[in-house]
Amino acid sequence: MALVTTAEVCDANPQLIVSGELRALQPMFQIYGRRPVFCGPIVTLKVFEDNVLIREFLEEKGNGRVLVVDGGGSLRCAILGGNPVVQAQNNGWAGIVVNGCIRDVDEINGCDIGVRAVQSHPMKANKKGIGEKHVPINVAGTRIFDGEWLYADTDGILISKTELSV
Repeated sequence: MALVTTAEVCDANPQLIVSGELRALQPMFQIYGRRPVFCGPIVTLKVFEDNVLIREFLEEKGNGRVLVVDGGGSLRCAILGGNPVVQAQNNGWAGIVVNGCIRDVDEINGCDIGVRAVQSHPMKANKKGIGEKHVPINVAGTRIFDGEWLYADTDGILISKTELSV
């Protein structure tokens, strides 16, 4: 999706929008990281105020994937910080979308990776390792499944059941 914007994708694919194969997340995310435009196959994770499983995922090779984390929308602590984002960048993840908070914003903004989060928060998360991997999640008014595709730019975030050829 190098030179095609999410707006252009929406304009060119009204049938996919009507069928539900192409969905837009509600506009609630802040843009972080040095890569404002990113896309890739989705890996889903559901956690609440705990970042152990997030760190475990980002220690793996990303292979251009996007980690989408349903953090329950919590604004009480950050579930993603600078160190795991640096690791994600180095391991080839295309991006991370967090329905919750992040911290170490200056460090994250120096990384060549796309990051979206609801807000920033200085307090760290719990470390109990509780959560669910590769499960359907609900984020920003949209049901998201492991293996779907995410397309993000400065206009917003799209979820597609399949890889789009644009």
